[in-house]
Amino acid sequence: MMSTTTVHDVDLANADNFVPAVPHDMFDVLRRDAPVWFHPRSGEVEGFWCIVKHADLVQLSHDHGHFSSSVGGITLHDMREEDLQLQRQMMLQMDPPDHTRMRLLVNKGFTPRMIRRLEEHIREVTTAIVDDVGARGECDFVVDVAAELPLQVIAEMMGVPDADRGKIFDWSNRLIGSEDTEYNVSRDDAIGAGTEMFMYSTELAAEKRKQPADDIISALLQAEVDGHTLSDTEFNLFFQLLAVAGNETTRNLISHGMLALIEHPDQRQKLMDDRSLLPGAIEEMLRFASPVMYMRRTATSDFELRDQTIHAGDKVALWYIAANRDEEVFEDPHHFDVTRDTADYVAFGGGGPHFCLGANLAKLEIRVMFEALLERLPDIELAGPPQRLRSNFINGIKHMPVTFTTTG
Repeated sequence: MMSTTTVHDVDLANADNFVPAVPHDMFDVLRRDAPVWFHPRSGEVEGFWCIVKHADLVQLSHDHGHFSSSVGGITLHDMREEDLQLQRQMMLQMDPPDHTRMRLLVNKGFTPRMIRRLEEHIREVTTAIVDDVGARGECDFVVDVAAELPLQVIAEMMGVPDADRGKIFDWSNRLIGSEDTEYNVSRDDAIGAGTEMFMYSTELAAEKRKQPADDIISALLQAEVDGHTLSDTEFNLFFQLLAVAGNETTRNLISHGMLALIEHPDQRQKLMDDRSLLPGAIEEMLRFASPVMYMRRTATSDFELRDQTIHAGDKVALWYIAANRDEEVFEDPHHFDVTRDTADYVAFGGGGPHFCLGANLAKLEIRVMFEALLERLPDIELAGPPQRLRSNFINGIKHMPVTFTTTG
């Protein structure tokens, strides 16, 4: 059935529009009728450009000369200058060459050897999670399964003691969920969560400097590139980035991936019949339900794109969630297909300098989890409607009640 949505109906700044589902009808009409569109002010959010076509998003992701992560931050809400100055010391909100220097430093904690060493631990954690819920026959898939794996893996990587891992989960929810009523978090509370995390990571770093261990924090604190090491503030901000990005995105991809398999039983059966399809299926999950829906850039000079002039200082939203359903790139893009060739999807930063540092770790966690779920809980079904996060930034599921045959 043809959608009746028009450009005049589009409001991507209002997070309420993302609670029932991702408003793909709005993105569809923009790709068709207004691929480079200036979104008018909505609520507290000043106007911004929407980039929804795959080719445009990839082009702008690579063009850090015209489109900056540092000038205005990465979200549509404008920040106070003093807050921006602090956030600019986070790798996610740097431009080259600062970003390049920082990335060379933190890459030392994400070498293929470091990731390979984690696989055995990831399998142990996954087995324990599935053992625990398997005996119950029902669970909240997000809280009991999807959230647990990345939380434990990131905590292990960072050398966070078991007793403190719940704090990471709480801080992460408060930082990401400030627009969702369930978490009852004001912007001040979200800033408070960041402050608490800062204080914690400062103490943790002090301990690791005294007694280095075989973990990513010790590797980062000792890393040096051209005589430069991480400052305390840079380390604290990277700890926050790792704790939130490494937790939230993987949690939501596992949740969305399971939901897609439940809602597409023919695709789940294909995976049951042929496990070699799983790596490609994970790429399709990332395309189909991109965990981070957009990133903001700020234009540093006037720029022409599709007969539109983006002016210096304008906000620009790169909508990955829309580019991943571009009809010119993906045939039947709203269909979930585990056999699809997804080589061109954009879910880890559009392939530019900000390509996700933890992409390989995330894919490893997701693959190990789905290997276990397909093998041991093959008949998972919904026991109620999933509850989505109220956010236009993170494509999140908060709760997803499921049932399945118990395992002994």
